[in-house]
Amino acid sequence: MLKTTILATIGLLMSATAIAAENRVDGLRPDAPELAAPGDSHVGVRTLNLTNKQQIDIVNVKAGEDHPLYDRPLTVEVWYPSSSDKTGGTYEGVYLRDGVTKVNLQGQAVRNAPPAKSGTSNPLIIVSHGYPGNRFLMSHLGENLASKGYVVAAIDHTDSIYRDKTVFGSTLVNRALDQKFVLNEIERLGKSSDSFLSGIVDTSKTGLIGYSMGAYGSVITAGGGVTEASTKISWAAPDGTLERLVAGSEEHEALMDDRFKAIVSIAPWGMERGFWDANGLAGIRVPMFFIAGSVDDTSGYEKGTRAIYENAANTDRYLLTFENANHNAAAPIPAPVESWKFSEVLKYAPFNHYADPVWDTLRMNNIAQHFTTAYFGKHLKGNGSLQEYLDVVPVAADGVYAKEKDGSLKAEHSYWKGFPKSTAKGLKLEFLQSK
Repeated sequence: MLKTTILATIGLLMSATAIAAENRVDGLRPDAPELAAPGDSHVGVRTLNLTNKQQIDIVNVKAGEDHPLYDRPLTVEVWYPSSSDKTGGTYEGVYLRDGVTKVNLQGQAVRNAPPAKSGTSNPLIIVSHGYPGNRFLMSHLGENLASKGYVVAAIDHTDSIYRDKTVFGSTLVNRALDQKFVLNEIERLGKSSDSFLSGIVDTSKTGLIGYSMGAYGSVITAGGGVTEASTKISWAAPDGTLERLVAGSEEHEALMDDRFKAIVSIAPWGMERGFWDANGLAGIRVPMFFIAGSVDDTSGYEKGTRAIYENAANTDRYLLTFENANHNAAAPIPAPVESWKFSEVLKYAPFNHYADPVWDTLRMNNIAQHFTTAYFGKHLKGNGSLQEYLDVVPVAADGVYAKEKDGSLKAEHSYWKGFPKSTAKGLKLEFLQSK
């Protein structure tokens, strides 16, 4: 009996290792919440190379001199519903956090597959990575949402990707500008007869997912202008280049766009560093769904994400908290197997960039897929029935799981909808209504 148990355990470990070695971005745990499962559409993926002309070249700005301009390149990965009957593909040569190691990722999307031409266009979701990061960091959400009838565009933010010489000032200035530019470009391509996006994307219904510095940008895109004081921080954006994003400024107001209908903001950076105050956050006008770990030591929790959530007083917003999770809550893909090895470049294993010490990454990915499906389905597709997945008791541990033998719910059942028994442990979902 003992020998059988040991052999079974070894078999499970070998199976788990084989799955990890494939570096999959499309994993689904057996205990995943209901809406985490892929949708009915097959998924295609293509790469766009865009150029935002005549932008301030933050990297080469010098105090007291005219700000130099350049044509800013942006690479964008686009997932979309496909008419292909094929499933599965490889993202080749994806850089790890060290900016040197290339790996292959496996998923459901088929490269250059034909888009589905159903006669009905799909809402757009823009994805904005952390600092540093890349367009594949949240590819689990890209594939998952595309399978449910969305076009998803994930940005490589120049000066902020693993293989670049990263420049934090450029990140501060350009995040929200990149998000708006990509929205405009996807709209342009959707109207172009020679683009694969022709007729399949509806940018009037656009969502945004930002993580860390991408979430910093999402707060600005939502209407949260930065403080005047933040424009003068010596280590931040140089020579007043952040002034265009100050709360109340004409340039920040011009950036606002009512095509953005809903935003998911994961661990937004900046509150603890003085980039926002109550006045600036009062300008947020897009519904927001915040996600954070309760011990986030990069963006902060009580004085970071939670403070932004509480001060965004003029919009409806949610806050999903992973108890005892750190900064990597929900957003990054599972750590590629190559990232487990110590890096001489970083002087630590890149694994730490993707993983959380307490929570399983795949579990967090599945939970994020579940809630983004409900949230965007409500706001971008008008599916009001999905609200019941958001109307839950705030502390999951307070929910009561009570079902009859036939599976019907007892009167006292109050467990989070869509979560199997005991699987919502460690989660909180709070809601504040616009004043």
